[in-house]
Amino acid sequence: MDSEALLQTNLGKAIMPHTPTLLVIEDDDLQYEIYEETLTDYRLIRTTTGKDALDALTQSPIDLILLDHILAKGELGLDYLPNLKEVLPHVPLVIVSGALEVHQQLQALQGPRGADFCVTKPVDVEELKSTVDYAIRECGEAEVVRRFEALERSKRSEIESLLSRSTDRLSRQNAILKEVKGVTERPNVSALARRFRVARRTIIRDLQELIRRGQLDASVFPKWEQEPASDDPEESEE
Repeated sequence: MDSEALLQTNLGKAIMPHTPTLLVIEDDDLQYEIYEETLTDYRLIRTTTGKDALDALTQSPIDLILLDHILAKGELGLDYLPNLKEVLPHVPLVIVSGALEVHQQLQALQGPRGADFCVTKPVDVEELKSTVDYAIRECGEAEVVRRFEALERSKRSEIESLLSRSTDRLSRQNAILKEVKGVTERPNVSALARRFRVARRTIIRDLQELIRRGQLDASVFPKWEQEPASDDPEESEE
């Protein structure tokens, strides 16, 4: 293969979509054949015991786990559920079993180390495929990304709100400064509060900040220390 053909091959590999990998923990050969025939859009890795599954987690990146309850060597899948979720907490896990009572299924779905979905045996292949497709699309890394994006949007909104409030406060303080600077009489706090549509304590805090910054002489408001303003951020009065 010449260099140009090799380059095209490598480029083709680079742009190929990622094929999700499923770890199938299943000891029944016939059941595994159903998985192979149904989940053709995915790469399957199979183990027959929970112990081997834990070892497999370190061998290849896993996008979803299918866990049977009754496994080889007398193992029970639910016994390995906490360990599997501890190693890969953000990877969706689907329990597939016909041996679990309803209360056991509900218990397996609860808690931070619980399963994400339960599919009963005999398996409905359409339900299995739709469950796996949904889990790959909406859970795991996709869910983590969405949570971070939501958190980022929330923080951005909080910052924008804070900046807006700070700008409003500075504008109000500049207006107050122009009105009271050079005036010998004590500022009418109530009148200023009505004018700017804020609480009296907000005006008192503005006067305190102007005095502390040296923009306003303390003599203009000589009793300000006797009327402490709230230390809380400006509430809904603004």
